[in-house]
Amino acid sequence: MEGSVLVLYNSNMRTSPSKSAIQVYNLFGEQRDLPDVVHCETIAARSVLHDWKLAVHRHARLHQVLLIERGAGEATLDGRVCQLRPMSMVNVPVGDVHGFSFVPGTQGWVLTIAGEVLDETLLAPEGLRTALAQAAVLRGSREIRGLMQQIFAEHAARHFARAHVLRALSAALIGLVAREIADQSGAPEATDSELFRRFEALVELHHLKRWSVADYARALSVTPTHLNRLTRASTGDTASHLILNRLIREARRNLVYTNLPVSTIAYALGFDDPAYFSRVYAAATGLSPRTFRAQVHGGEG
Repeated sequence: MEGSVLVLYNSNMRTSPSKSAIQVYNLFGEQRDLPDVVHCETIAARSVLHDWKLAVHRHARLHQVLLIERGAGEATLDGRVCQLRPMSMVNVPVGDVHGFSFVPGTQGWVLTIAGEVLDETLLAPEGLRTALAQAAVLRGSREIRGLMQQIFAEHAARHFARAHVLRALSAALIGLVAREIADQSGAPEATDSELFRRFEALVELHHLKRWSVADYARALSVTPTHLNRLTRASTGDTASHLILNRLIREARRNLVYTNLPVSTIAYALGFDDPAYFSRVYAAATGLSPRTFRAQVHGGEG
């Protein structure tokens, strides 16, 4: 995707027009919601357009890793203000509220990865998703800096196997970020960590069966209340939202990568009523399935 198309814009997930509303942004052009494996941008490229300040906002479907090479600033992560210095690295999970204020001239990189790409990379038994769900300011390393530079160079080029190489490099970088988070915060209590990994694995196995929170809790031999407490501690989100988000990601993949009718997709996802599926999808994303598909394919369909 050409750089001229990559603009910051209000996403189609509507928020209240009041000044206190947290804005939801998507880095990718409206006509192509899933245009590339990753998006690469320097800190200066966007910050200089906004007087080096990016107001608090969140990304509905995007995970970001920021690394400062030179300069300084502040990151606001879910209300916490953290100082940024050379080699500071910021992990911003999908949906987390964040903002930045940089010293003019600050240099560095921002890597943005779509949630769908992470789904293909993060295996539930390995526990990386739990670590990466934490917004954090970390100490970067020479290895991470080198990987970031490789990713940016590969992204700018158009070599054969570009997508494959970008996926591999991004997977390596996100693994090192997860390791830094785990080293900084300490490993979660063993039984809770294992239980959450089992929950993630069950969601992968049964999300098409439309299991409820109670169904997952029963399979894990815990109460729904305990399961919600666990998911909030691990990701900051409820079990029901995690289950729904997995279903919505599957729906988006089908809408983007297949020509199946919306009704067929609804039935495949375990919905008895396609109209109800459309309402659920619109409530979660701000767009009906047909409108989303039309935007992704440039207004066709």
